[in-house]
Amino acid sequence: MRNEEFENEEIEQEVEVESEKERKVVIPGEVIVKGHDYLPGENTEKRGDSIVALRYGLAEEFRGLVKVIPLSGIYTPRRGNVVLGIVSNLTFNGWVIDVGAPDRAFLPLMEVPRFVNKNDIAEVMDIGDAVAVKIWSVKRRSIDLSIKSRGLGKLEDGMIFKINPNKVPRVIGREGSMVSLIKEETGCNITVGQNGYIWIKGEKVEDEILAKNAIMFITERSFVSGLTDKVKEWFDKQK
Repeated sequence: MRNEEFENEEIEQEVEVESEKERKVVIPGEVIVKGHDYLPGENTEKRGDSIVALRYGLAEEFRGLVKVIPLSGIYTPRRGNVVLGIVSNLTFNGWVIDVGAPDRAFLPLMEVPRFVNKNDIAEVMDIGDAVAVKIWSVKRRSIDLSIKSRGLGKLEDGMIFKINPNKVPRVIGREGSMVSLIKEETGCNITVGQNGYIWIKGEKVEDEILAKNAIMFITERSFVSGLTDKVKEWFDKQK
């Protein structure tokens, strides 16, 4: 593990490009849109007939719903999030996982999809191993995890690195369009955690590095309009 995922398609692409053109950087208190046809989404609120930003970030309007994608800040754990982490400790009942949050995250034996002998817990996952987990409960001082869903569990080989968690939506793209583009161009398996940790595994180290560089290109330009086209141009230049 080195520490450094015909016509209808054309319509979806047009919607994505059109949406990206509408994105703009906003600050708290700034009016994003006016009119009674809009609804407030994440990090926004309605004031009179206006939708106002509550966070510094990228404003987006899609089908009447207005939201702001934050461009700074720390990860806030939410139930249902898929996150990546590193095993930091073992107990008789499970694993303590570092997911980059201030609170302790714990994966109990009962949330593993097979029987695990308490005496052989390190054979399943040991300290330093990377793992994809799902948050199924967020308590006052702890986070409960599970790996019972498809695609979760220990991540073998590849590389894992971290980006600003608030830029994860840009890396994933609308309905997974951006990360799908990176997978197609590099041939890598990529898992993006909502906490900003990203795992990449390719047939060659060069493929993994290309995928990582593409992701860093996106995070550095997360506020730019028409980013999908710019990423395609970037890949063309790499070839």
